[in-house]
Amino acid sequence: MLAAACQMFLGKTEAEIAHIALETLEGHQRAIMAHMTVEEIYKDRQKFSEQVFKVASSDLVNMGISVVSYTLKDIHDDQDYLHSLGKARTAQVQKDARIGEAEAKRDAGIREAKAKQEKVSAQYLSEIEMAKAQRDYELKKAAYDIEVNTRRAQADLAYQLQVAKTKQQIEEQRVQVQVVERAQQVAVQEQEIARREKELEARVRKPAEAERYKLERLAEAEKSQLIMQAEAEAESVRMRGEAQAFAIGARARAEAEQMAKKAEAFQLYQEAAQLDMLLEKLPQVAEEISGPLTSANKITMVSSGSGAVGAAKVTGEVLDILSRLPESVERLTGISISQVNHKPLRTA
Repeated sequence: MLAAACQMFLGKTEAEIAHIALETLEGHQRAIMAHMTVEEIYKDRQKFSEQVFKVASSDLVNMGISVVSYTLKDIHDDQDYLHSLGKARTAQVQKDARIGEAEAKRDAGIREAKAKQEKVSAQYLSEIEMAKAQRDYELKKAAYDIEVNTRRAQADLAYQLQVAKTKQQIEEQRVQVQVVERAQQVAVQEQEIARREKELEARVRKPAEAERYKLERLAEAEKSQLIMQAEAEAESVRMRGEAQAFAIGARARAEAEQMAKKAEAFQLYQEAAQLDMLLEKLPQVAEEISGPLTSANKITMVSSGSGAVGAAKVTGEVLDILSRLPESVERLTGISISQVNHKPLRTA
């Protein structure tokens, strides 16, 4: 049945399988109905059901489908012919139909229950066998795993031990090489230090001592030169100071002598000297008087009808102011310029 079902329905959906089974049942049902009258079908549904079940079951089994039960729920026609056979018969038929249906359902339930029980029993037995097989497999696998893990752990420990020994040997050799290299480096460094000391002695210390001696001599010579320059500059400053002091004294003496002579001249020529000073300052006085006229941009002259006008008027005004200067000088100093010219000079 499994091989037939795979051959018939492999790749089909459940709806397609149900449709094929339904069409098969309907075909057999129509074939049986063709050999029975309506009354026979209506009265003896059990016979009809058994014949359909017998024929359809063998055919469906060949297709891989097992028919558990086949029952008729209802028989009716569009013309209501079966209902017209009489209520009593209808009731009897309905009774028989219910009895047959109940018996069929009972039998079907019993068979279905047995089938399910057998199916469950087979499933449980299969699961028990699978569980036993799984248990045996797990036990054997655990034993194998223990043995494999033990051997693997031993191998790993042996490998790690060998690696540790190898690393220790390599480290010891590396330390020895480092000790030798360090000793060689120390020897090379000592030789380099000795060479550098000799080189320093030859290139730096001796030239440095010679350079220091040279710099000391140059410093002493420069010091002596600076001292001599400072002494010469000090002597020069002192001599310039003395010369300036002598010049200032001589100038002061000359100015004092000049002032004394001026004083003596003022005593001998008092009025004449004063007049000379006044005459010396008169041009400046005239310049100050005419200064405002030189700064004026415009001059407006107002004439009364008599005398000069224009530029002659301006010149006349200036000359008039200048002609009054002797009177102003006489009021300020008490000296008359016009009288001094007629007095004899007094001499000592």
